[in-house]
Amino acid sequence: MTRLYTQAVSEATGQAAQLFGAIKKAVGMVPNAYIAIGSNSPVALEAALNLDAALKKGSLSAKEIEIVKLAVSEAVACDYCLAAHTLIGKKVGLSREAILNLRHGQPSGDVHNDALANFSRNLVSTRGTVSSEVLNAVKTAGFTDAQIVDTALVVASITFTNLVNRINDTTVDFPAAD
Repeated sequence: MTRLYTQAVSEATGQAAQLFGAIKKAVGMVPNAYIAIGSNSPVALEAALNLDAALKKGSLSAKEIEIVKLAVSEAVACDYCLAAHTLIGKKVGLSREAILNLRHGQPSGDVHNDALANFSRNLVSTRGTVSSEVLNAVKTAGFTDAQIVDTALVVASITFTNLVNRINDTTVDFPAAD
């Protein structure tokens, strides 16, 4: 049961209706997370969609973006985002085993991906300045300063949806994550 106001997509008007229509056209459905956000703040939904569109133009690959979203969603225990990004992760070429290992901080067989997941997890699970060791580890794995900044942007993006879903207890409309 959701805890925030949620309107039926068919009943949306104005900016929410326009955004829902564009999402449905693009992906064939309007995910419950977007319905929750757009029902309450079309401005927030538009900002989130624009941020995700900007990420696609950045220095990280689609696979790397999903690695960040999976690691962060696991760290904050957002079951909705774990389900959604596990599905998307598979679509961008991550195996089930790699997804589980990246989420849980275990070696995935790819040191580059492991470093990105560990860096992302560290960003959301620690306070203060990121340690030199953590920063050096992601740089040693081959990430540029631009990619590190883009990683922070992905963290900001997924943190917003994690927070809304955790507040709302959004009903998961994707296959549950393992």
